[in-house]
Amino acid sequence: MYLFTCESVSPGHPDKCADIIADRIVDRLLGLDRNARVATEVFVVGDRVIIGGEVRLKEEVDEEFYIQCAKEALSFIGYPEEGFASDQTIDPEALHYEVYVHRQSSEIAMGVDKEEEIGAGDQGMMIGYATDERPDLMPHAIMMAREIRDILYHYAKLHPELFGVDLKTEVVLDYGSRAAFEAGEPKRIDKIVVAQSHSEAISEEEVRHRVQELILAKASFKELVDSETDFIVNGTGKFVTHGPIADSGLTGRKIVVDNYGAYAPIGGGAQSTKDYTKVDRSGHYAARWLAKHIVASGLAKRAQVELSYVIGQARPLNVTVYTFGSGKIADEELNGAIFERFPLTPLWITRHFGLDAPQGFSYMEVAAKGQVGYEHYPWEQLDELEWFKTLLSS
Repeated sequence: MYLFTCESVSPGHPDKCADIIADRIVDRLLGLDRNARVATEVFVVGDRVIIGGEVRLKEEVDEEFYIQCAKEALSFIGYPEEGFASDQTIDPEALHYEVYVHRQSSEIAMGVDKEEEIGAGDQGMMIGYATDERPDLMPHAIMMAREIRDILYHYAKLHPELFGVDLKTEVVLDYGSRAAFEAGEPKRIDKIVVAQSHSEAISEEEVRHRVQELILAKASFKELVDSETDFIVNGTGKFVTHGPIADSGLTGRKIVVDNYGAYAPIGGGAQSTKDYTKVDRSGHYAARWLAKHIVASGLAKRAQVELSYVIGQARPLNVTVYTFGSGKIADEELNGAIFERFPLTPLWITRHFGLDAPQGFSYMEVAAKGQVGYEHYPWEQLDELEWFKTLLSS
């Protein structure tokens, strides 16, 4: 056996609630001013939502604006839920909101806002990853965990009298050997783990039965489930009190879940809460875009791309490609070709992906689903594929 595990969480998970609120704020502020500078943090605990951070706009907004953003995000998630008592779930209209948002430091603005360019809004390194394991060029286990999450979350929103929107999923894949893992060829699913909140109207045994039934009926990877696959549902038995009532949530605590699971290193920070000048967001999207092109073009079976930036400077300090020995050309050659071809400045990335005026996606949706791996995201588009293919013959 060679086991590898990834997990995912639903939008109703407390940490995700915080991310989604923060990115609803980003969406709404960019709608008011596409040059808005945003870095807000959100803490949800019990019956309280606390919003803090720094923002700069052409025209200031009041505290009620942020409170309304939070209510809209929680409603989008699916709160309040029918079938749950008030001490088991949350009602956005009944929560206590505290807002501690101040104006962005002028010292940051001095380095970021430059004539004809945008300096990086922070220092740090960003990691992009791609693999030919799946058509979406994402690793298996993380996308399987997300697929189970979506099946159960969709059911919960349709049946709020039975299931709650707070849930976690975990998939343990058995690749059989290290060689099969390196090749991206899982043999079977060893375990499927689910924590699914539920109302008092449904028994613990019925929760376990319905969860397993939904997965087996709807999952696209049923051929990897065998008679030895272990389903573990609600390991403590009961999961009625849930969401922020049961556990506090904070922005930026699910960055492994948001990206590649444990298949790739994480970068310097979370994507949610931040505008596009923060390279934790824009640089991360560019790194995934580059890695995906490298694999899709046939240059490698797996690729990891690191970009790094320093606050106030536009161009990345480095582009470093690692193809795990699967590359058709030297990694060093790829580094140089990419650095010469693409500026990879925050302004270039923003314009290329439309990050200052999102079309066809919202940051709130991205926070809910995952930062990478969905084909309608602009940074998942293979719009430079032909150029990457030319490197094979150069």
